[in-house]
Amino acid sequence: MAAPLPSHDDSPLRAALDRIGDRWILLVVEALADGPQRFGDLQERVGAAPNILTNRLRRLETEGLVVATPYSQRPLRVQYDLTATGRELAEALAALTAWGAANEGRRGERFHDSCGTALELRPWCPTCDRAVDDEESVSSYDF
Repeated sequence: MAAPLPSHDDSPLRAALDRIGDRWILLVVEALADGPQRFGDLQERVGAAPNILTNRLRRLETEGLVVATPYSQRPLRVQYDLTATGRELAEALAALTAWGAANEGRRGERFHDSCGTALELRPWCPTCDRAVDDEESVSSYDF
């Protein structure tokens, strides 16, 4: 018999949502997945008002998902880039993006160069160096 689901307070999904919060943050992370961006470029890609984008970038910096690096001292101007943790989030967003594309009847964004087939994300065991089927996987909730 499976263990009861965690309470709302200790759910890993809830903790993740508390950190990333809203669509603007997800759109910023998606934009930064392509590499460092300056504020104006991010604003154009994301479509957020300047005050909203500033707020979300500060929040992402506080959460350790984004780092700001100066490229001009006078006036101070910075470019934003994902940290290693931010890149992990961007990888998770790739799965959400693929799900969204599939449910809109569109092709995903990543394809196998050799044959043109859309790529699928699969659970991977780095120790065994292979994909893991659903029957082989166990959720931490099961313990």
